[in-house]
Amino acid sequence: MQITVRLFAQLRERAGTSELSIELPEGARVKDAIEELGSLTADLPVVMAVNREYANRDAPLAPDDELALIPPVSGGSVPWARITTEPLSADGLIERVRDPRAGAVVTFQGVTRNVDRLEYEAYAGMAEQRIEAILRDAIARHGLCAAAAEHRIGTVPLSEPSVLVAVSAPHRGEAFTGARDVIDRIKAEAPIWKKEIAGGDERWVEGTAPPAD
Repeated sequence: MQITVRLFAQLRERAGTSELSIELPEGARVKDAIEELGSLTADLPVVMAVNREYANRDAPLAPDDELALIPPVSGGSVPWARITTEPLSADGLIERVRDPRAGAVVTFQGVTRNVDRLEYEAYAGMAEQRIEAILRDAIARHGLCAAAAEHRIGTVPLSEPSVLVAVSAPHRGEAFTGARDVIDRIKAEAPIWKKEIAGGDERWVEGTAPPAD
């Protein structure tokens, strides 16, 4: 099937055009289109829109859909969220929140402790959307320059991070407060579940019901 890809600002300059047409197999998703575009979006956080509605990487595509790739907008910041089975990189996340307006960058790492390993399960698509919404709200509420977060699922061994948060802000106060707000809300609102494995014992960690709104 044929998909139209709209490009803006830095992406338009990289590609040398404002619009591309790509061929994808039936049942393809947004992430397949991004993969087809190769290195075009490398090192640049983008949000996606399908037929002028914001969408995540797992959103399905249909023949003749219009996919827009939107780089950070002038005067604002694009949050970046990811659920992954891969080991997490604080350095990579810090790069996503670098901003010339920022005088402070704060990071948080949630690390496996006291057990052999943790196993995480997530409603991945919904979790990414929820985390992105939390980041967007934190940017507006705390005056952040940028915010990003990623959560690992599957098995996370002892001493390895399962969740990373990075925020940048003009001053350290906003950065510390914003990072704390983000991680607290991710733990309370994102549909992610944790099982502790120690010796021969396994148990799901109790949590709280997420807010309906």
